Amino acid sequence: MKKLFIIAFLLPFLMVAQENQEAAIFMNVLMTPQPDKIEAFEAGVAAHNKKYHAGGTQQVGVYWVASGKDSGKYVWSLGPTSWSSMDETNNYSDDHTKDWNNNVAANALAEMETTYWKGDPSHSNFTKDFELKNLAIFMLDIKRFKGQEFNALLDKVQQVFMTKDSEQQWGSYYNELTNKDGADFVWIDFFEKSSWMGQEDKFPQWFEEVHGAGSFATFLKDFEAVTDGDMQELWVFREDLSGRSGQIQVSSN
Repeated sequence: MKKLFIIAFLLPFLMVAQENQEAAIFMNVLMTPQPDKIEAFEAGVAAHNKKYHAGGTQQVGVYWVASGKDSGKYVWSLGPTSWSSMDETNNYSDDHTKDWNNNVAANALAEMETTYWKGDPSHSNFTKDFELKNLAIFMLDIKRFKGQEFNALLDKVQQVFMTKDSEQQWGSYYNELTNKDGADFVWIDFFEKSSWMGQEDKFPQWFEEVHGAGSFATFLKDFEAVTDGDMQELWVFREDLSGRSGQIQVSSN
């Protein structure tokens, strides 16, 4: 459902198991550079991340938003980490805070949005090593008290793609905090070349091949009943601004 459902941060958004078995968490900060200070903003972000966020639970990846209302903004994504680890990583030194304030925040607009996303391994597919490059973001607004019904439909979607397109790598994440922005769930596809976006959408056909004739129309009706809307964006991984590399080594994790 590369156009209908999948076209899907964090984030590298990879579900990496934490030592304490807590679910992987990504803290995403949406930032806007001052128009006349973009070069200084990028230089400050790159230097800060490579000095303070190059590994472990403090590693940071940076993404440039390439479509939608947030085009031109940057997503500063800390993780994978856990809530327990944040008790330590959020206790930053005075030197760290001063560097952030002087070299990053000073070159950005005051507006900022921070969200926390928990990985959902049961609705993800990380089965081979790959290199981060492009991310397709598909974000959904789930209706109140419809979480169970939504998960049941997600099970069916997962089954379709695991059966028909298991070589593709994707991740699913839930917003840890309630909100009125329609940002409750995100499905992320990782892809290398833009030609992927032009591939034929076979999801309706695949769905009926897996779940039976006529099942897709029922799926659409049920899907509409549990969601209030969706939003799609394209992100580009900026390794030059990140503390981490773009290498996702699933086999070693």
